[in-house]
Amino acid sequence: NLDPATLRESPEVIRAGVARTLASYGTGPGHVFNLGHGITPDIDPDNVSVLVDAVHELSPQYHS
Repeated sequence: NLDPATLRESPEVIRAGVARTLASYGTGPGHVFNLGHGITPDIDPDNVSVLVDAVHELSPQYHS
């Protein structure tokens, strides 16, 4: 799980957090990516898009 406070950071920090989370899971048939808690109202929706896009872009390299 990714700390939802990461969504308050820059797109680069969000992408790095996604990469770390995926790498910590390792390779395997699948991974349910999730935040450690919900998205709070103060989060910029564009940052949520960065998160989702990063998961879609980076996760295939971890699936066998």
